[in-house]
Amino acid sequence: MTCRLTAVAITLALTLAIAAPAAATEPPAAWNPDGIAWQRTNPDGTRFALLEGVRDRPGAAFTYAFFIPAGVWDAAHSHAATARVFVARGALRLGHGHRIDRAAATTYPAGSVLLVPAGARHFDGAEVDTIIIGTATGPWSTDYVDAAVPPSAGTPR
Repeated sequence: MTCRLTAVAITLALTLAIAAPAAATEPPAAWNPDGIAWQRTNPDGTRFALLEGVRDRPGAAFTYAFFIPAGVWDAAHSHAATARVFVARGALRLGHGHRIDRAAATTYPAGSVLLVPAGARHFDGAEVDTIIIGTATGPWSTDYVDAAVPPSAGTPR
């Protein structure tokens, strides 16, 4: 009985050791909508910032911020990876489909959290200045239904 309990205890200890989180290798970081250092601004006014991570490394997590000015809409597109999006300011309008249909878009106010699955065709915009913060894993790409439309500031080049 003691041998069996010892084997169970060792197995449990090894399982916990393997599952235990690794020591932090990155310094803590925090962002707020007022302090984002925007890295790219497009002619349509959209802005993008890679807050941390690398978006072209397979399996690597990254965090980004995206600014959508009032009245701007991004054409129907999809992404290579699932995005988890937090509406930090304003109100994101998001709809699903192959073309922009503002009447079909749902409004997500500040504080909302969305899951946009990889490959899901969607369009988005805002009626008020809006900032979203998202997380995803690489490699990241944005594929527009109509390749001729100008991409947003968040589209990798």
